Amino acid sequence: MAKVPQRGQQIVIGYYIDLALHGLRRNKVLTALMILALAVGIGASMTTLTIMHLLAGDPLRGRSGQIFYPQVEPDPGSKAREPHDVMDYQSAMDLWSARRADRQALVINSRVKLLAPDTRLPPLMLSMLSTTTDFFTMFEVPIRFGRPWTAEDDAAHARVAVISADLNDRLFGGQNSVGRTLRLKNSDVRIVGVLAPWRPSPLFYDVRGGRFSSGDTANFYDKPEGVITPFTTALEVNDGNFVPFTCWSNPTTPGHLQNASCVWVALWVQLGDAAKVASYRRFLDGYVAQQHALGRITRTDNTRLRSLPEWLDFNGVVPGDVKLQTSLAFAFLAICLCNVVGLLLAKFLRRGGEIGLRRALGATRRAVFIQCLVEAGVIGAFGGLGGLLLTLFGLWLVRRQPVPYADFVHLDTSMFLATFVISVGASLVAGLLPAARASLVEPALQLKVL
Repeated sequence: MAKVPQRGQQIVIGYYIDLALHGLRRNKVLTALMILALAVGIGASMTTLTIMHLLAGDPLRGRSGQIFYPQVEPDPGSKAREPHDVMDYQSAMDLWSARRADRQALVINSRVKLLAPDTRLPPLMLSMLSTTTDFFTMFEVPIRFGRPWTAEDDAAHARVAVISADLNDRLFGGQNSVGRTLRLKNSDVRIVGVLAPWRPSPLFYDVRGGRFSSGDTANFYDKPEGVITPFTTALEVNDGNFVPFTCWSNPTTPGHLQNASCVWVALWVQLGDAAKVASYRRFLDGYVAQQHALGRITRTDNTRLRSLPEWLDFNGVVPGDVKLQTSLAFAFLAICLCNVVGLLLAKFLRRGGEIGLRRALGATRRAVFIQCLVEAGVIGAFGGLGGLLLTLFGLWLVRRQPVPYADFVHLDTSMFLATFVISVGASLVAGLLPAARASLVEPALQLKVL
């Protein structure tokens, strides 16, 4: 059989769409009900799916598989299956100083009193991130003014800092503040860099303890810290203000944790390929075995090296209420589709005489089936347009809720396209049964009625 030319296919498709539009206009109330039911279901499901998509997305755009989170268990009394989420100071420093990864960054957090001496603003209490220079390259942190500090600054305990775009706007009106001075606690530091607007989702480098928080992981979506300082500098500038993740004996000096029996330091490493990952695993196991021989670490079977996606999944970074809302929204969409199926079935069967006449004039069952399915698809397209408007309204409402992730909820290109794909796909699925039933109409019976 000869193939139908492409021009002929376009004419046939256009003919079916024209029939579909004509069929929709014949019963406007029924058509409006189907479009409304589909739009409401799509709007509810796409609002929650968009939030899920944003919260569970790849924070490093395809590079997350190269970022790893090593763990060891320094607590001699621990019987847990998993090591603590962070390390003690000595273990973290030993692994970082070994330089066995392509890049690596130590990470700690603390609260600090901040003052900009050459402004009239009162002192601020804010969260400070302290890390090493590879942090900026590993995590693709955008810099607007200046630059990060160097490895030499790390080694020299340099009194320098990088501040966020939000803090720069607040203190200096968004101007280039490189070279200006901040007072952190009782020490002056010089600003060497200002971040461009940066809103990682989630705050992946700070993720820890999510599985212990009874589903409350919303803090993983807080805004990034306002000021970033070298790790070694923070130990001196903000000494006494560090909070441990947990301790197995009381620190001699609260907040001074370098020699305490506490875990509080995170280490991230970048490993470029599978061979480097395997090599680092052997290094990690070798380090634990060495420390066991020295009597410092008792458990040699409790090390982990998870990739960033594995670590986020392990900690359950997506809030439980978002998962529940997404499930309920898609259940609601299924109910809406059941209503659409019923309405389509009633609509097509009411046109039994017309379908019988078409069959008598030579239309095949396949042609009738396709015509009805195209009509269902056109309904899906209109329902998708209505669902898009409701999705935008739903996301607008979410942005006004008191949740940490509200400020970056938006509809990106992929979810915009997904709205129409899901809507048309759902309507086609809903139209299968009514279209099949309509194609089984017997011409002779319908013509007798006419």
